[in-house]
Amino acid sequence: MRIAQVSPLYESVPPKYYGGTERVVSYLTEALVDLGHDVTLFASGDLVPSARLMRSGDLALRLDASCADRLAHHILEIERVIARASEFDVIHWHTDYLHFPVARRIATAQLTTLHGRLDLPDLRAIYDEYTDIPVVSISEAQRAPLPQARWIGTVQHGLPPDAYVAGKGNGGYFAFLGRISPEKRVDRAIQIATELGKPLKIAAKIDRADEEYFAREIAHLLDHPLVEFIGEIGETEKQEFLGNALALLFPIDWPEPFGLVMIEAMACGTPVIAYRAGSVPEVMVDGVTGFVVDDDAAAVAAAARVGELDRRAIRRTFEERYTSHTMAARYLGRYADLLLARGAALREAAA
Repeated sequence: MRIAQVSPLYESVPPKYYGGTERVVSYLTEALVDLGHDVTLFASGDLVPSARLMRSGDLALRLDASCADRLAHHILEIERVIARASEFDVIHWHTDYLHFPVARRIATAQLTTLHGRLDLPDLRAIYDEYTDIPVVSISEAQRAPLPQARWIGTVQHGLPPDAYVAGKGNGGYFAFLGRISPEKRVDRAIQIATELGKPLKIAAKIDRADEEYFAREIAHLLDHPLVEFIGEIGETEKQEFLGNALALLFPIDWPEPFGLVMIEAMACGTPVIAYRAGSVPEVMVDGVTGFVVDDDAAAVAAAARVGELDRRAIRRTFEERYTSHTMAARYLGRYADLLLARGAALREAAA
């Protein structure tokens, strides 16, 4: 199958540091190539994937100090995809809704994976209008605010099975990995660890939009002797960081669309303490891959029990549910459905 994967341009594919969507695009692209498909990747040009790369700039936009208008780069990328649309059997978009006005006007089969939160009021009118654009959710919870969208499936994320190995968790610390922002609640993670008298290592980036929040609400909490702020880490550092941790603390306070870090921890055999919100009950196997909790007291109690969990069972759960080849197979099913529907529509039109 000839497949176009269209990535956002904020990060490289795969990202050098933080970047969930671009990382998933990378894993999916590599798995599809491994399964024998002809994949063209539209992305920033600073890393070289196995797929044919159509460069949309030389550097990921977040790392490009000269970039003043990120939208301009995405508009050009979309134009390049549309110009070559007839070369593909399927176009798989990961660019949110930016391409919708032109996508509805081409004949090539296509679908869009929505990677972000969908509970924002501004989105309702978009999906009222574009009910003809096939979209895929990354959890069932994610799609709840927009029942009017043309959902054609849910495909959970996956990681290459050899990206991580099960660690022993003998570092004696809890881990927090991701972003420091109001919805990620690193303050809760600090509270949990310090109540139990355990070290907490924080590997997280601070977006420009969250710098004021960090300075006002979080910076002073990092002075605690049990808290170590590492900053943003890259992919190669995650194995040691997660594999040595007693558990990953995922104390979110928002409708998480998926939560890639949860399955990264599972791949390392590391338990996850996650608050019940968004996708968490779908991704977690409560009592096996960690504990799903409803409040701070329950989180502290659960974190004290992580030694009861079998890290080998956590790794097995990852292998059974969350590999990149499993993700690719599910998307191939969606592609096949779209091609069948398109063929039927063409036959009906010709009759």
